[in-house]
Amino acid sequence: MDNLMLNNKIYLEGEVVSELEFSHEMYGEGFYNFYIEVPRLSDAKDDLFVTVSERLIGGMDIKIGSPLIVEGQLRSYNKFVDGANRLILTVFARNITVCEEKSKNPNQIFLDGFICKEPVYRTTPFGREISDMLLAVNRSYNKSDYIPTIAWGRNSRFCRSLVVGDNIRVWGRLQSREYQKKISETEVIKKIAYEVSISKMEKASKDEEGKAADEDYINNSENYISQKEENDGNLSEAL
Repeated sequence: MDNLMLNNKIYLEGEVVSELEFSHEMYGEGFYNFYIEVPRLSDAKDDLFVTVSERLIGGMDIKIGSPLIVEGQLRSYNKFVDGANRLILTVFARNITVCEEKSKNPNQIFLDGFICKEPVYRTTPFGREISDMLLAVNRSYNKSDYIPTIAWGRNSRFCRSLVVGDNIRVWGRLQSREYQKKISETEVIKKIAYEVSISKMEKASKDEEGKAADEDYINNSENYISQKEENDGNLSEAL
């Protein structure tokens, strides 16, 4: 279990931009959601979704404008929205403290997982190289988190050599990206996508992966497919 805690780590510094909202209860413990605004090196900011146990925030006055440090894991679950399945990403907090001094890198994530969908390589109209990958990151109790990632430039070219089942490690940041989706000839809606922007990546050797890791990947991928088809929408079980 300790190893599965180390393969998915995220660190955020930012400012709370929404009220605490009750999410669900599990084994008598309440969980809450809120959004935190995390600055980039540019003037842009990312609004990121956080899930936290009431046990972690007892005695804390968390409100809009509160500066926080959130440490935990990036998790995913399926939710039935507007007649379709959606993959929801949330930062599952394992520690929250008041941010008293800002660091140079307020948004850091490390993932060690398996490619579960063939990487998609493309170039923009301006010639910039991009690759999209979906990573399955194992966690306890035979579950996995399915996390969209995006790579640029040299990292993007490296992704062209990767195949489904490869074990890779990535370092980067969690970002929110606004885009427009056309739903009719005259109507366009604004949506937000969440993904990990990769700054560094490496492929694990077969010796490091081991047979057990491969078996976990296969089992968890099969579980994910069946869960998506059933779509019970149970957030408590997903988290």
